[in-house]
Amino acid sequence: MAVAPDPSEVYERSAEEGKRRLDQSLLELVATSFIAGFTIVFGIAALGIVEAAFEPRFENLSGVAGALAFGSGVVFLVVGRAELFTENFFDPVAAAIENPDSWLVPQLLRLWSVTFVLNLVGGGILVFVISVEGTLPQGGEHALEQFAVETVEREPMTGFAKAVTGGALVTLLSFLLAAVNSVRSRITISYFVGFLLALGPFDHVIVTMLHVLFGVLVGAAIGVGALAETTAVVTAGNIVGGLGLMTLSHAAQAKGARDAGD
Repeated sequence: MAVAPDPSEVYERSAEEGKRRLDQSLLELVATSFIAGFTIVFGIAALGIVEAAFEPRFENLSGVAGALAFGSGVVFLVVGRAELFTENFFDPVAAAIENPDSWLVPQLLRLWSVTFVLNLVGGGILVFVISVEGTLPQGGEHALEQFAVETVEREPMTGFAKAVTGGALVTLLSFLLAAVNSVRSRITISYFVGFLLALGPFDHVIVTMLHVLFGVLVGAAIGVGALAETTAVVTAGNIVGGLGLMTLSHAAQAKGARDAGD
């Protein structure tokens, strides 16, 4: 039986992967970020379709069924090695910590800014396509519209808390992927992270904003101000949960393991 790597080994693997991500050419980064955006939309569409199918007869289970369907989108993302915002927090920061002379700040900012924008662009294009009338099965549009309205109307503190949790969960995915050795394990981990993210639902800024855009395009009455406020709150929460809560705590864990081994 294979022995699970210790935290310091996981950290070393993460730093190596982070260096690869930071060293991408601009064209590669733009392409992988664009791909991640439209890849995750397949999971959002599946969630809406399945929730709509379950709601008439199994209303109490529709959310669980939709979350089970959404997990497939995260699997596509991970297996396809696409670049999703916040999922690329831990690995590049690990690489930066290993290079304390510069901390690679320009490279980190380039990675995260390009990823954020191109995730939304790539996902937005597919959202426009799928939201064309008649593309989704009957009822799917209503489920997406309802989610959009509920998301922008909730209290900011609630949205922030959901975003902290979502940011921590998606960043944890990076750490867990570095801790396993097989494609099957990567698929399993990514699926369950996607399931938990949608089950909450916990907010990930790219997933949430594309989900809200779906709702707007199928009829949800949401103003630009409400959309901007929701984006800001969720982004801030993701950064706190992903960088502050998950990335730094795992970095400290790895440092402690290294110190103990010296």
